[in-house]
Order: sequence, then C-alpha cells, then structure tokens
Amino acid sequence: MAGVRDIDDLPKNDANYTALTPLWFLERAALIHPSRLSVVHGSRRYNWLQTYQRCRRLASAISNISIGAGDTVAIIAPNIPAIYEAHFGVPMSGAVLNCVNIRLNAQTISFLLGHSSSAVVMVDQEFFPLAEEALKILAQNGHGHYKPPLLIVIGDESCDPEALKYALSKGAIEYEKFLETGNPEYAWKSPEDEWQSITLGYTSGTTASPKGVVLSHRGAYLMSLSAGLVWGMNEGAIYLWTLPMFHCNGWCYTWALAALCGTSICLRQVTAKAVYSAIAEHKVTHFCAAPVVLNTIVNAPKGDTILPLPHVVHVMTAGAAPPPPVLYAMSQKGFRITHTYGLSETYGPSTVCAWKPEWDSLPPEAQARMNARQGVRYAALEGLDIVNTQTMQPVPSDGKTVGEIVMRGNAVMKGYLKNPKANKEAFANGWFHSGDLGVKHPDGYIEIKDRSKDIIISGGENISSVEIENILYQHPAILEVSVVARADKRWGESPCAFVTLKSKVDKGNEQRMGEDIMKFCKSKMPAYWVPKSVVFGELPKTATGKVQKHLLRAKAKEMGPVKTSKL
Repeated sequence: MAGVRDIDDLPKNDANYTALTPLWFLERAALIHPSRLSVVHGSRRYNWLQTYQRCRRLASAISNISIGAGDTVAIIAPNIPAIYEAHFGVPMSGAVLNCVNIRLNAQTISFLLGHSSSAVVMVDQEFFPLAEEALKILAQNGHGHYKPPLLIVIGDESCDPEALKYALSKGAIEYEKFLETGNPEYAWKSPEDEWQSITLGYTSGTTASPKGVVLSHRGAYLMSLSAGLVWGMNEGAIYLWTLPMFHCNGWCYTWALAALCGTSICLRQVTAKAVYSAIAEHKVTHFCAAPVVLNTIVNAPKGDTILPLPHVVHVMTAGAAPPPPVLYAMSQKGFRITHTYGLSETYGPSTVCAWKPEWDSLPPEAQARMNARQGVRYAALEGLDIVNTQTMQPVPSDGKTVGEIVMRGNAVMKGYLKNPKANKEAFANGWFHSGDLGVKHPDGYIEIKDRSKDIIISGGENISSVEIENILYQHPAILEVSVVARADKRWGESPCAFVTLKSKVDKGNEQRMGEDIMKFCKSKMPAYWVPKSVVFGELPKTATGKVQKHLLRAKAKEMGPVKTSKL
C-alpha cells in the first residue's frame, strides 16, 4: 500500500501469497487420510479420497454445462452426503452455493431461486415436489423470460423409491449419473480473489422478503478455522449433523471438518433417540444444536436414551438464548456445553461464552447462569461491542445498560445480494448492526436481552421476554415456553406466555395450570413481569427450530387486549 512505511519493499508474488479459501482443506484431508471415514449416511460410507474425488466430479460436471464464476447453484436437501459435497464441489467450479432451507414453502423457495438466479437446482428426492412447485410459480411469474434451471434429483436408499422414480419421470437428472459425467481428477481452480463469493444464504427474515447473505472465500476460511479453535476440536473429531447444513453452512463446520480430517455422521431426521444411538454406535464426540433440540434430549423418555454416556460429548448451542435450567440438565447428563451466538450475517456463531477455569468451583446453577451469556468474540471477529442505538457510544460494562450488539471484522458478510438499502442500514457507522439488544457485564462478556422487536414495554418499563422464559423453564411442568407482548388496556402491553407442557403432565385442567404458573412467576420475578395470560399448545417453529414469535405475536393480537389486569 502506498504511503505505509515498512522495513522493506517486498511485493506479494505467486510463491508467498494465495487467496484464502477453505477448499484446500479437502485436498489436504484426502492426502493425509485417504482411507479415513469422511462421511457416513446410513449404510453408505465414504472416505476422504472418495469425497475429494466426488467433489471434483461435481465441480467438473458443473463446468461441463458452462456453469461457473458468476453463477449460483442451489441445493434443497437435509443432511445427506450430497449437501456436504456441494460445499466443496460447487465453489470448486467457481460457482456460488445457495443452500435452501427445506422447511420453507414453495412460494418462498420460488422467490429465493428467482432472486438468486439459480442456474442449477439440486434437490433431495423427498423435496422434489416442493422444488417442482416452486419452479412452477417461478415460471408463471417469469412472463416468457424464464429460463428453467437444470434440475438434479438426489436419491436416498432410506426413502421411498417411488419419489425418485417420479422425479426422473419429470426429466430430472439423477445426482450419481450427473457425477459420472465429471472427471474425478478434475483440475479445479482456487479463486483468484479471496473476496469472491463462496455461498449465498437467505435469512429467515420473518417479515420482509428474505435477505440473501453473501459470504466470501476469505471469511469462510477464517471462520472454519476459528470454529474449530473456539471449541477446542480435536483432529479426527467425529461430528454428528444434528444442525442442518443449510443453516449458515452448518456454522462453517462443513469446511472445518475437512481441515480437522474429521468424520461427518449424517442425520436425516433429528430425534433424541437418533442422537443417543449415534453417540453409542459411531462414538460421536461433537454436535451442534439449537436450545430446542437440547430440550428434547434432556426430556427424552428413558427408552430413547443411552445413559450414562460412553464418553464426554461436546455440544455447541446457539440460535436462541438457552435457558439455564436446560444447560444445567444437559451438563448433569454428561454433555459439555459451549454456548455461542451469531447470525447468518456473521457466518453463523461469532461469539462464544469462553469457559473460565475459575467457574469450575461455582455451584452448578451458577455455572449454568454464567454459561447462558453470549460471551466474547471469536478469534476471527475483530470487533464486538454493545452500543447506545442513538449515539453509537459503547454502553458501560455494568450488566444493566441495554444497547445494540454490533460487530465488525472478517467474520462479517460481504452484504445482502441486490439490496443496497438493507446494506446501508446493516453497515451504518462502520459496524454491522445485529438488531439484538444486550448488556455488557463487568468481565466484558455480553448477554442478549432480546431482539429489538421482542422487548415488551409495559407501563413504560422494558421487560425482556428472554428473562421471563428463563424463569418459566424452571417450572417442573413446562417443556417449552415463549413469551410475547399482548396489548393491555391498562399497561399498554403485558407479557403473554405460550406454553407446551411436558408429556407426562395432566392437561385436563388448563385454568388451574395457568393459575399455578402465574403463582410460580409471582414468587420468582417482579410483579410487572408476571405473564397476565397463559396459552397452552404446540409452539410454531421456523425451519431452523427457532420459535416463530411473529406468529405468536399475531395470535396475541387476535386475542385482543387484556381487559382488566389482575395486578
């Protein structure tokens, strides 16, 4: 750089400077451990050499149909080998990978495929009808300019063969046949510029049109190494795919596992029983999960569990603030929990509640409380702070003053695809704005208090729905809970709790149960925090297992305002 003094004037050259990309991790894993298991899915097992060859075949097959730099390839699939392979094979062709959430509806998927101009759509056989419907909508909206993408269907022996037959009858190409058209020795090229895009992922932006988060090869490289580092992952880790790979590229563990020469155990359907079985059968050492999944593991019926655990299992949780009682119950069962926090816009988790040895001597409940905080920045994130939303000044480290969580550095996305207005807002004042509210503790660790829109304002007081939820999780009958604002004639808004009871609880008398829950709350929290209404039933969830608070807010709105407050 001109104008910057240094002790030398040595330039970058081909010998000392290469664009950073996680793609080289795969080549290295195949060289060191060609016969070590890379990916396991039911009875199918691949080693690192096979995975490398399959990824090169995929890259080659994509290049053969003139798809490459500047193109997008979409995949609609659960955790199966093909979606793992796509994380390498697609970018090795120069194209950008767009992992589509399988739990979205056809309307939304059609928007994503259109917005991203996906030239190829790879789809698991079970989701072929969904893709078909999405493409039909896209064609109808295309008004004659529509060029249909190449459709590839991925077969799975564990599924109904009829679904695969149907897809092939509709003209889709079978994935394995497509790979056969590629060269296993294909000379793939690494990106010329590390700022080139590697993946595109749409946020589960619940209200507006979803935003397409664009990530770079550089960021993916740094974050996959960082993801292994903050978790203290070992070489050869055996990782269970409970977290969907379509969710922030599996928090970068797709690429990290190649760097660590680890083994991926695929899981199509996540149940507590499947998790316990995989730990026993495959000697799983690590898995990631949203708190919702931890909850099912903790509350699994005895017949579904294999306890005590045969060895320590490391669990990373993120995606929502985990209630301390759930963290405590997990650690009692022998799972070692690492709590992280992040967004699609920061390559998945980018802060970690880094454990301190001095916490080992705290009582278990206090440990869980410490570990429920969102913590400190990842090694690959240079800036993390909580700032006053008006002045952008950092808030004091008093654990009380609420501000917005902001980030800056290599762990932040390139930006949203074709959305300059959203980029301007997200990157205002040189920071990425998370939209999450939190506090900074005296030890510098941050803690989320709420999404800005989830704060309940009652009688002019701000109430954190997360804090009420954390207390409600201590109630012995409650399996899941979500608290939202409900209009209140007297207070403006008051908390409304949506509750799922544990299966063994008598659900006969809901009114009595509701009163019992309110009584429990009164003994544990300030009076104005106590939910004025309790509603029983299943909680609606997003495709990534997060509770859809906007639907609950809509439900609370339908219920109308709380008439006369009991308090």
